[in-house]
Amino acid sequence: MAEIEIGLGKSARQGYSLEDVAIVPSRRTRSADEADLSWQIDAYQFEIPVISSPMDGVTSPGVAIEMDRLGGLGALHVEGLWTRYEDPTAVLERVAQLEPGDRAVELREVYSAPVDPDLIGLRVQQIRDAGAIAAVAVSPGSTETLLPHITAADPHLLLIQGTVTSAEHVTSTESDPLDLKYLVRRLDVPVIVGGCASYQAALHLMRTGAAGVLVGVGPGITSRTNAVLGVANPQATAIADARAARMRHLDETGVHCHVIADGGMATGGDIAKAVVCGADAVMLGSPLAAAEESPAGGAVWSMSAFHAELPRGVLTRVETLGPLERVLNGPSDHSDGHTNLMGALRKAMAVCGYESMKDLQKAELVITGRGATS
Repeated sequence: MAEIEIGLGKSARQGYSLEDVAIVPSRRTRSADEADLSWQIDAYQFEIPVISSPMDGVTSPGVAIEMDRLGGLGALHVEGLWTRYEDPTAVLERVAQLEPGDRAVELREVYSAPVDPDLIGLRVQQIRDAGAIAAVAVSPGSTETLLPHITAADPHLLLIQGTVTSAEHVTSTESDPLDLKYLVRRLDVPVIVGGCASYQAALHLMRTGAAGVLVGVGPGITSRTNAVLGVANPQATAIADARAARMRHLDETGVHCHVIADGGMATGGDIAKAVVCGADAVMLGSPLAAAEESPAGGAVWSMSAFHAELPRGVLTRVETLGPLERVLNGPSDHSDGHTNLMGALRKAMAVCGYESMKDLQKAELVITGRGATS
């Protein structure tokens, strides 16, 4: 890709968000009923390519169970309120009453209770007892500490998720670095790691043996990573870079590592464009917080919003749009694309003539936003 000169001593690539691109219809169309949205990671098959974000305002054990019923996957954070309080209902109600904005001080207070290892097992068992696939998330910094308790809980899938996650975290302290390559390969449970936003970072994470990588640094509405750290990559470009890494990793190993777009998607059209850029599945936060089942009544915040020294997120609130089933599968009463997300994805595949998610990844894109030329 051609680089743009910023000044005499520095140049940069042009990056594109999902809003900057559009899908070009092909020469054929097909019935939306024929569109196959299923995907599989390791031994687990899903009817829709959606993972609910492991944010406390998005995923509770109940939401994880409902996501499974609807054909998707719900991920619960083991450092969240559900593992700090036996019954976090009152705490969630308290957070739901906060005004949107920078609420690091208030959030630190509600997260001051320590993680109870027994609750990790209890939450996983609750999801398992309902017959649902149990997925849990943990931050890279807490992985080694909480891993024995996570392993004992026996989830089906493990997500190691941070703002930016690398294959090996180097530290100058006396503690050993977190070596994801060693960690992933010694675990029996399939591991998804992220986030990342570049070709090299995605490739290195894939080489750890991870089943999937989360792609996205700072694209969500709760994130202030770009403002605080100056670190980001527009989501369309980030996914396309990870797609290229996946192709190289496949050539090297014969193993398909799944690319999961994380953040920056609000509508069905955004999801479709993420797939065309190269995503095998998507992780949704605020779009699912709009469901009636959301734990905090539409309030949503990231796990980095209450960081002890450098908060990188805000609390925001989304309008409740109806049950989770309506948000995902419709029917929709509005034309803004925020409900019936999977119906929109199926329709996008139909009007472009593609039958499967893999086929949709072959679709053509055009640049429509900034950077477009006449």
